[in-house]
Amino acid sequence: MRGAVPSSDVDFSTVRAEFELVEQFPDEVQAEADAAADRHADARVDRRDIEFVTIDPPGSKDLDQAVHIAADGEGYLVHYAIADVGALVAPGGALEAETRRRGQTMYLPDGSVPLHPRSLSEGVGSLLPEQDRPAVLWEIRLDASGEVTAATVRRATVRSRAQLDYAGVQADFDAGRVHPSVALLPEVGRLRQAWARAHGAIELRLPAQEAFRGADGWELRIEPRTDFDGYNAQISLLTGVCAAKIMLDAGVGLLRTLPAAPDDAVAALRRTAKALGQQWPKGATVGEFLAQVDVSTPRGLAVMSDAARLLRGSGYAAFGPGLAALPEDASHAGVGAPYAHVTAPLRRLADRYATEVCLAAVAGTEVPAWARDALTDVAETMQRTNGIANKVDRACIDLTEAVILGDRVGETFDAIAMREDQVLLDDPAVIALCNGKPPEGERVRVRLESADVATRKVAFGFDGTLV
Repeated sequence: MRGAVPSSDVDFSTVRAEFELVEQFPDEVQAEADAAADRHADARVDRRDIEFVTIDPPGSKDLDQAVHIAADGEGYLVHYAIADVGALVAPGGALEAETRRRGQTMYLPDGSVPLHPRSLSEGVGSLLPEQDRPAVLWEIRLDASGEVTAATVRRATVRSRAQLDYAGVQADFDAGRVHPSVALLPEVGRLRQAWARAHGAIELRLPAQEAFRGADGWELRIEPRTDFDGYNAQISLLTGVCAAKIMLDAGVGLLRTLPAAPDDAVAALRRTAKALGQQWPKGATVGEFLAQVDVSTPRGLAVMSDAARLLRGSGYAAFGPGLAALPEDASHAGVGAPYAHVTAPLRRLADRYATEVCLAAVAGTEVPAWARDALTDVAETMQRTNGIANKVDRACIDLTEAVILGDRVGETFDAIAMREDQVLLDDPAVIALCNGKPPEGERVRVRLESADVATRKVAFGFDGTLV
């Protein structure tokens, strides 16, 4: 591939240094993780009978979730096992303090900077196949339309039967040999996608760049996504919606929030869609309209890019006695309902604390003080580290783009104008600023004006040439 560069030419250590990302943990933190033991071993139900499987990117070791879906009369029974990190991290210890500082795992193309020491996140806490593991087990019943009829959660011991990956599951399904534990996942996933659209959820389907080390060096590509990616995500979203309802009913918790799209932003999207010849069916919500936009076409991609402006202001809301009041708009526009993060505790701090609230609420007991008293601080930590994570991701992509294009200044490239100031190249998979106001939704030819590795900035120019 013309866009590949030798691996040694992209040095992500500069990004680590800039954002002060250090993988190594203090000795006392590492020692706690190495000695981690199940603090709730005597309070678990044995559910090793459920044939769970995990679905993650190839090579993943920090496995947060395991799933099993079965028919339940005319509906469905979803079992979702989540790594029980709260049972492995002692409150008040050095490990808890360090994770509250880190907030979340940071991912870079050449490796991660984990939230927890790997002996926990990739060892005793991970839902690795053929290993007995402490888990928080969600049991969610759905009717034939995908509506939740019951949801409960408790601590359990589980045993995953297989570690699957998205592309492999998709290939198996296409070949008619999908694992029986997830054979119903497409049905449930599609029902929940329809449920989300009916509740006004806005799902953006934009190209996500990915830097990866290929056979000839670092390359850029649009991150591959399968239908099963979307279906599997719906199970996590479903669980988060159930968790939010449990916490709202209990009057205490930690929500992930995203305000509804402002009316003026929706009006602007309608104008863009009309200008680009994209039909907005009468009476269709924003989410319903976007669901039928074909992002494989230049104009469809431009509309979806413009829609990204609808979703602004995401945050976390801690609420309850002695905490802040519940926000007036506590819903999540991307989900179509109140929502909470509870399904990735190995990689995200908030999930551990929100899960403890749910466990207590369902059991009818008091929320542990260590969890309740930390909710506000955890919300602030998540907000802060989300900003860092986004900057780290962008910095890594920008650096790779600058290195790959460093010796090609002056060359021309075919591209799609996503906006009047942004283009997506055909090859390499670069999304960059472009001067000259290329017409949105058109295929254009652009010239590389600059590629500065030191500043990680790449810029193109448009002289009016359409492809």
